Amino acid sequence: MKKIQIETIKTESFTMDYFKFGHGKEVFVILPGLSLQSVMNFADMIAEAYQILANNFTVYVFDRRKELPAYYSVEMMAQDTVKAFRALGMNRIILFGASQGGMIAMRIAIDQPELVQKLILGSTSACVEEAQYKKKVEKWIQMARSRKKTELCLAIGEFLYPKHVFEQSRGILVEAAKSVTDADLHRFIILAESLKDFDTTMDLAKITCPVFVIGSKDDRVLGADATVRITEHLNKRTGFAFYMYDGYGHAAYDTAPDYKERILHFLIN
Repeated sequence: MKKIQIETIKTESFTMDYFKFGHGKEVFVILPGLSLQSVMNFADMIAEAYQILANNFTVYVFDRRKELPAYYSVEMMAQDTVKAFRALGMNRIILFGASQGGMIAMRIAIDQPELVQKLILGSTSACVEEAQYKKKVEKWIQMARSRKKTELCLAIGEFLYPKHVFEQSRGILVEAAKSVTDADLHRFIILAESLKDFDTTMDLAKITCPVFVIGSKDDRVLGADATVRITEHLNKRTGFAFYMYDGYGHAAYDTAPDYKERILHFLIN
């Protein structure tokens, strides 16, 4: 597999990095979750992980915009991502969002229903409750402000992954913290603060396309109830599918071995 090239979209107000792979006629878009460093750094790994989709789809993975304003809500992220789609001439896409990426994906499907033909939501929530924000996200932000890079990497990893995966990855996380820059921390703070007061629950009924909701019973970031609440608003529509993992944590999209196969099955059946 050849090395993935990072490309940049330029609009009047911002630039945004993305990469693509695959050669299918349909467009499949991945919006990743909140991360301490840009997922563009891991393009080759992501392309390999989603290689099962490459024959049926042209897969795009989008970052957040580069020039972040001091306040940047999830709704603003969705608007900018749509502008990037339009700049690339995208009209009808299959949209997969994980965690914060799922929140962005929901807003896109709500506000631009003609753009999204199918929606996949992984380990996400239509509402971030105050207790969730204070218990986890706010503490991460405090660590970032204090430049406690190693502590922050470990804290995020501990909540993202099942215990055995976290313990196996501890050394990797400690090593990864060494490459985190002050710019990364500043960016992380702005993106993390967007989760405060996020609530799009009452607009879920506006989603018109088929939806596949994937969660995890042991999600320690947003909780299993977050997935269940989304399904309660969407499960009566045609083309709805739902699956809950157990034992793979919030990051089931990375840890569950059959995750991508389930996505492909939803799309081609």
